[in-house]
Amino acid sequence: MSKSLGNVIAPQEVIRQHGGDVLRLWVATVDFLEDMRLSQEILARNADAYRKIRNTCRFILGNLFDFEPARHALPYDRLEEIDRWLLHQLGQLVARVRESYERYEFHLATQAIHRFSTVTLSALYLDILKDCLYTSPPDARARRSAQTAMHAVVGALTRLMAPVLCFTAEEVWQSLHRRRDSDPIESSVHAQEFPAPPDLPEEAGLLGRWERLLSVREEVLKALEMVRAAGILGNSLEARVTLQAGAEDAALLERHAPFLRFLFIVSRADLGPVGAPTYASDRLPGLRIAVERAPGLKCERCWNVTQDVGGDPAFPTLCARCVAAVQAITAARGAGV
Repeated sequence: MSKSLGNVIAPQEVIRQHGGDVLRLWVATVDFLEDMRLSQEILARNADAYRKIRNTCRFILGNLFDFEPARHALPYDRLEEIDRWLLHQLGQLVARVRESYERYEFHLATQAIHRFSTVTLSALYLDILKDCLYTSPPDARARRSAQTAMHAVVGALTRLMAPVLCFTAEEVWQSLHRRRDSDPIESSVHAQEFPAPPDLPEEAGLLGRWERLLSVREEVLKALEMVRAAGILGNSLEARVTLQAGAEDAALLERHAPFLRFLFIVSRADLGPVGAPTYASDRLPGLRIAVERAPGLKCERCWNVTQDVGGDPAFPTLCARCVAAVQAITAARGAGV
């Protein structure tokens, strides 16, 4: 784009098409030490990045609809391990973004915010936690644990992105504080201070464990994709995964065995010898993965395939886990909770 050649894009045109926050995002993503480039393609990429950040915030806010921090927030030592991992990731993000802003490296700040929103949150944490958030009873500890972490994350993320995504940050902030359209604005995100990295206890090995677990997850997803491509399975919840690993990884997987099916988003995950693997990892030597159809029937509530669907005659299409959840929800409503 060159003013002398006349092929310019007016700011008003960008604002009409994409909104003011997308224009601000483009300005912030440009490294001003180099030539500044702008085109419709670049604007489209920035609009896509903006939508991903916004949609991540919307998803979190939607799952905080019944969360009151004073009543429901859990202390750190009662959080699930994946939620503690997320809070440590948040601490790293806050430190990185604050340092980038202080150095006027706005492009690095926006890159960090975008990557945290789309990768750490959307592609990993929120994807793994969907089952818990959608199917658990409201007051289940795992659900309140996830909400505790999400509330901390969206509050910090909103303040970090406020200098760039001004309108969106304010909209998220007001939603987070349950303001209705008819209510006066009692606090603005633009009147808040930047968040400090959360003061978390040292937890030896936490980040290393989860780095390894997520590496295993990537290999399992490759195996699942191979099976889907062959037309053997459709949705990953139709699958049963069996993993065989070296001694160190086997101990790690055994420690997290009850959580593995949620980590991989499959109906069943087992540990044991794998004779003819669907996939043998080159990246993680010794890791062999077998994928087959999970035995049982599909629960119409959680969509997991289990062998206990129909065990309760009162709920013939639900698995035992969903029966317990429905009964807890019904009992809470009957008690007026």
